[in-house]
Amino acid sequence: MEQLERISEIVATYRKHGWRLERALLRPETQAELTNSRPEVFENAMVQEAAVDALWFARSSHAGREAWELRLMAGTPYALFETFEMDEAEEEREEVRREMETRLTEYAARS
Repeated sequence: MEQLERISEIVATYRKHGWRLERALLRPETQAELTNSRPEVFENAMVQEAAVDALWFARSSHAGREAWELRLMAGTPYALFETFEMDEAEEEREEVRREMETRLTEYAARS
């Protein structure tokens, strides 16, 4: 399956369940495969170069929290999930997201 097709399917599935795409982490090879264009599927999401191909999704959660999920774009589904308090500082959130990206990269390297 082409990466753009895989990305589109993953984004569509998450949207169906109320998630919004916030960021796309793409390996240089994937960016090249996407012909250096910004596919419509990314909409307003930030696209960053990374060691793995993954997508960050967010949505409101129960008790006034916000849920974030980091989904690896691979044949076998794998994701990491975290919730944040609405009043949690963005610096703290970003630190947790970086740790999650590190864990996902380590997982992908072992697989």
